[in-house]
Amino acid sequence: MLRVRATFKKTGRAKYISHLDLNRCMLRTFRRSGLPIWYTEGFNPHPYYAFALALSLGFESECEILDFNITDDNMSMEEIRDRLNAVMPEGMGIISVAVQEQKITAIAKAEYSFSLVADDADKLMEDINRLISGDEILIEKKTKKGIKTVDIKPDMEVISCEKGEGSVNIVMRLPAGTQTNYNPTLFVEALKNSGAQPFEAEKFVRRAILCEDDSIFK
Repeated sequence: MLRVRATFKKTGRAKYISHLDLNRCMLRTFRRSGLPIWYTEGFNPHPYYAFALALSLGFESECEILDFNITDDNMSMEEIRDRLNAVMPEGMGIISVAVQEQKITAIAKAEYSFSLVADDADKLMEDINRLISGDEILIEKKTKKGIKTVDIKPDMEVISCEKGEGSVNIVMRLPAGTQTNYNPTLFVEALKNSGAQPFEAEKFVRRAILCEDDSIFK
């Protein structure tokens, strides 16, 4: 049996496919591809597959991870990729397919890009720099135990923050995985609460899923 890890993109209109609907979508994709997917055992057998991280509705991604098992040990990764791509819905596509190397628990962070559009981008840039340079960035985060105030600054790494034409474009890394998951919308919320220049956030893209040492999760 082949333990396969596929990296796929989710762009355009596909960003409006919820995580629940993505499960249904992938089940149909597997059936249409005709791939010999391994089924779970027991009273209710079903194709085994798992996503590494849920993606927020409205976010695009260049690096989604899908794990599944193939019962044919002789099938090439190229054939698996091509058969899936032939039946994937619009906005989704397999980028690469390989044998699983690391456990899901190796995921530590994710990299995102997004844009903040404002009438006065210069003033917004000043507001962003003021927030980032502060001692803390407090937000209210929903947890299983209720609403909790957390400081996201210690775990937030700003890779770039550049002013464009009427916007500020940001790339940042945030914790992700089995322990802590932060979403860039938390930073956006904190910026709005700080009294920043009015703006709209758009074009959220997950660019990479990373391990603790910043290497690409494989």
